[in-house]
Amino acid sequence: MIPTLDQAVAYQRDAWERSILFWDVLRRRANNMLEHERLGLPPLLKFKYETLLDARTFDAPANYALLRITEIDDASADACVDHDKPPVIVIDPRAGHGPGIGGFKRESEVGMALKEGHPVYFVIFFPEPCEGQTLADVLHALRRFVEAVAARHPGKPPVLYGNCQAGWAVTLLSADCEGIVGPAVLNGSPLSYWAGESGVNPMRLAGGLLGGAWAAECMADLSDGRFDGAWLALNFENLNPGNALWDKYTALFAKIDTETDRFLDFERWWNGFYFLSRNEMAAIVENLFIGNQVERGIFRICEGCVADLRRIRNPLVLFASYGDNITPPHQALSWIPTVYESTADLKAAGQRIVYLINPHIGHLGIFVSASVAKLEHRAILESLADVEALEPGLYEMKIDNPTGDPDCHKPQFSVRFEPRGVEDLRFPKAEKAFGRVREVSELNLGLYRAFLAPWIQASANPWSAAMLKWLHPMRTSRYLLSEQFAPWMRMVAAMAPAITADRRPAPADNPLLAAEQRVISEVSDGFKIFRERRDATQEETFASLYGSR
Repeated sequence: MIPTLDQAVAYQRDAWERSILFWDVLRRRANNMLEHERLGLPPLLKFKYETLLDARTFDAPANYALLRITEIDDASADACVDHDKPPVIVIDPRAGHGPGIGGFKRESEVGMALKEGHPVYFVIFFPEPCEGQTLADVLHALRRFVEAVAARHPGKPPVLYGNCQAGWAVTLLSADCEGIVGPAVLNGSPLSYWAGESGVNPMRLAGGLLGGAWAAECMADLSDGRFDGAWLALNFENLNPGNALWDKYTALFAKIDTETDRFLDFERWWNGFYFLSRNEMAAIVENLFIGNQVERGIFRICEGCVADLRRIRNPLVLFASYGDNITPPHQALSWIPTVYESTADLKAAGQRIVYLINPHIGHLGIFVSASVAKLEHRAILESLADVEALEPGLYEMKIDNPTGDPDCHKPQFSVRFEPRGVEDLRFPKAEKAFGRVREVSELNLGLYRAFLAPWIQASANPWSAAMLKWLHPMRTSRYLLSEQFAPWMRMVAAMAPAITADRRPAPADNPLLAAEQRVISEVSDGFKIFRERRDATQEETFASLYGSR
């Protein structure tokens, strides 16, 4: 359809206005990032809180703290509490970003737990690790947090909520805190790091393609003994470059009148990068991502203490999604048949494991999607007593929601637990190939520590570390659009309010808007083709280096 002159003029004005507003949003994002840094990167919780314990003061310090949620929408959280319900402890992932994703907005894990009447506690961490901090220090601090909450609520073992990488910490806590914890909910949490299949979980190949754990240690050494979480965030963005470089920005451009606040809120969290200590990152990469030691029962937390998932006695609820390319169901569930030989073995151990699979939601959607919080997380919380009452075994949790309204309560939706067999959870797992990756990693790590690490550690200093931090592409691509670095953005800032006051969007039936969307879609398809071919190339390279099984 050929547009009329009026339609062409209307679209031209609309596109020009959207362009100015679009760049103004990116300017505001840059300023938000810099302001967040100046404030010390505080946790981005939607709820008011008080600090109960600060692990930086412990004998073996760790940069963690235990918070109690005190207010929701200026109302006291205590007014919402049902004293017959157990407390909930939400633990956010330390995977590059700061804490807050579990309480990022009102309709969240924290928000739903408060709505259901649970006292809610939140575990945060600070931007900088403590001197010499180890993974054992973190786990010991988390145990003290659990004990403190349990002591505040006698007879009501706390429910543990672990998001993403915090999930394996929750399982280790469950194994170590037998008898003092209630059900544990693991959301998008990897425990089986070697599981996956072509086209589903390309991130599992990264360790082999990089030659093992030496790269993570090298990056930590370059940063003067700290690992910059911005590298982890960059890995996440590289999984789907089309979304990171194109889709999320074109979505903002197309819906600039309605998407600005949502975009800025999320980006404020996404662009807050925290550091891990060298010891922590080395232990995580070497023992978990490459060594896959948790499900194999050989992960040594500290001297004389080895993690054993068979010691877990509290019920587990595993929430995964087939739309999650970071932690697909393969990695969330495949540990079960490794730890328990059969369904009979699981039952004999007296354990109850329930899993819930969403068909399409992405990794972050498990934590931040309002519709998921209102339905799946509410259903989990409302069903915890039913989970504890189940006979030992494996179950799939099914939610029937005939109204289609996620913001509903029972009986508007119903929950059932369908028995499943451990033998049916057989996901692809190239154990021999990843075993070879582990061997190569150990060799390269030994060479790095012997010949290269001493030179890097001797030359690194706070100045060079600060330079590497602020020159990281995940930061420069954001903050350089601030008027503090780009003076011409002041003109954008001056024009945006006037445009907003006299905004004239083109009518929805303008054919040039449809043409714009076709161009956007074609470029997006091009990114998708690139990603699929890149991932296929990585799979082929990995198979040629280490084998396919």
